[in-house]
Amino acid sequence: MPQPIRLKDHERDARLVRKRVAVGAVAVVLLVGVLIARLYFLQVIQYDYHSTLSENNRVHVQPIPPSRGLIFDRNGVIIADNRPSFSLSMTRERAGKEWLQRLDVVVEVLGLTPEDRRLFERRMRQGRRPFEPVPILFELSEEQIALIAVNQFRLPGVEVTAQLVRHYPQGEHFAHSVGYVGRINEAELKKLDPVNYSGTHHIGKTGVERFYEAELHGSVGYEEVETNARGRISRVLKRTEPKPGKDIYLSMDVKLQAAAEEALLGKRGAIVALDPANGDVLAMVSLPSFDPNLFVTGIGAKAYADLRDSIDRPLFNRVLRGLYPPGSTIKPAVAAAGLDSGVFTAQTRVFDPGFFQLPNYDHKYRNWNRTGDGSVDLEMAIMRSNDTYFYTLAHKLGVDRLGGYLGRFGIGQKVSLDMFEESAGLMPSREWKRARYKQAWYPGETLILGIGQGYMQTTPLQLAQVAALIANKGKWYRPHLAKKVGDVAPQDLLRPPEAQLPAPLPDIIFRDPKTWQQVSNGMQQVMHNPRGTARKVGDSAVYRMAGKSGTAQVVAIKQGEKYDRSKVQERHRDHALFIAFAPADNPKIAVAVMIENGESGSGVAAPIVKKVTDAWLLGPDGQLKPEFRSPADLSAKPLSPQP
Repeated sequence: MPQPIRLKDHERDARLVRKRVAVGAVAVVLLVGVLIARLYFLQVIQYDYHSTLSENNRVHVQPIPPSRGLIFDRNGVIIADNRPSFSLSMTRERAGKEWLQRLDVVVEVLGLTPEDRRLFERRMRQGRRPFEPVPILFELSEEQIALIAVNQFRLPGVEVTAQLVRHYPQGEHFAHSVGYVGRINEAELKKLDPVNYSGTHHIGKTGVERFYEAELHGSVGYEEVETNARGRISRVLKRTEPKPGKDIYLSMDVKLQAAAEEALLGKRGAIVALDPANGDVLAMVSLPSFDPNLFVTGIGAKAYADLRDSIDRPLFNRVLRGLYPPGSTIKPAVAAAGLDSGVFTAQTRVFDPGFFQLPNYDHKYRNWNRTGDGSVDLEMAIMRSNDTYFYTLAHKLGVDRLGGYLGRFGIGQKVSLDMFEESAGLMPSREWKRARYKQAWYPGETLILGIGQGYMQTTPLQLAQVAALIANKGKWYRPHLAKKVGDVAPQDLLRPPEAQLPAPLPDIIFRDPKTWQQVSNGMQQVMHNPRGTARKVGDSAVYRMAGKSGTAQVVAIKQGEKYDRSKVQERHRDHALFIAFAPADNPKIAVAVMIENGESGSGVAAPIVKKVTDAWLLGPDGQLKPEFRSPADLSAKPLSPQP
């Protein structure tokens, strides 16, 4: 049967439509509500967060590195300054993922070498802070700046910046004392204050630059800048000025330094000149030297290899790190030890046949004068540098007492106030030898310590300090390079615990104060007695000097053999040493000179000492400067010879 035709139910359809409209309306209302809620959340609740993000895309806080403090000599002559320089910097975050390609463009545009390209990449990969520009090329020329400007569209994140770069106008003259600055490496970056060193790319590496880094650096400043979509600064919104580093005035004198270098020119060696009255380092020379400006912006591999591999070791600071047997320059200190201990008096005489023998031993310890000096007292022993006398004295003192006395003079310890690189040297002892060689101490080793040979090792600075202590009668002033840091003396600086200055050492007080004068008299005889070992130098002086020569063996010679320079290679010949102070009755300068392989302390080192003392003490008229004269000035006429 045919199915009945269903009639359309309009009421039912209408209800269905109304339900769908209602559901749709509810859905629309819900979606609109969600949208409104989201907008409210983003624009009201998270307003501060998103406004900060937006502001950070437009406003950046950039560190302003402080200008480094300047370094002057004692008279205000500039030794280290800062000069403006244009550098090429890259910010990796702004250069994008293709920052390596940007380096390729820089090399192409400036016509640089593959070595430069590797150097740029190495600098970019070093540790740094986010969004911090990294200098990759220093001291741009005007042509290079123009090429970068023309190709700026190819170099996002790369910009030319002006900055102050350390400069040493005196060149190599103060390389071993003032030192130099260099780029901060990754190890240093981990130790430095990340806030205060923001934007700083160089740090003191050696010398005064390193020791007084905290004072020279200063405090960082900041500026808020507005940038455009390309990351370029459009305006400065706020600026907090950095606090520049403190200027440092050294105790050194440029003219005396030049005179000392001229006196040492052509030789390998060291000179130290001190003011005995306060420990000021007046001159400090280590030759050969080098130009510290090479290290400021990064020295090339070949140039560094030439310095590092040179047989003359120009990078080696002979004043602070050079360790040499003191030779006979230590004899005045040994003599003082003998007098104060009561082992000898100034009148005690020792007969010198040309050698010394220990009881029950056949071995002969030779005097440099093989024929001997006969009957010798203290003054003559110093004047003639008589080995036999000091063998005897050292034997009677013993190694323990001898080491104790010499330690009071600074032997075997660091003596300076503000020199990081200083070596302590070595004052050997029974305990040291047992620990080092697993051997007992032998009596013969004590003998040769008495003449400054054997295991004993000293620096030229320590020898200068010995001369200064004799000159000022045992008053301890640690040698120091800085005379004033800002407005403060270096001894009064407030520094963090890990950077505290060394404590002062106790003055040397002898039981009989005349001991100092007795030792000084012997050193004056060296210079002004006809039989003195340095009489030729003393005779030419217009003031009275006190000095002591020394010769330090580089290679040993067999028992009974004489030193023959023709059979010894030049670099195996003896070192020449000399210490002195002047004027002898009113000391104003103490000097130590060491000439590597110079052979003769009196013949080679002593004339250099006199040139240094002349440069400091004499005026243009060739006479003592008025400030160095005293009513008790003694003439330089020779004394009557010893019997």
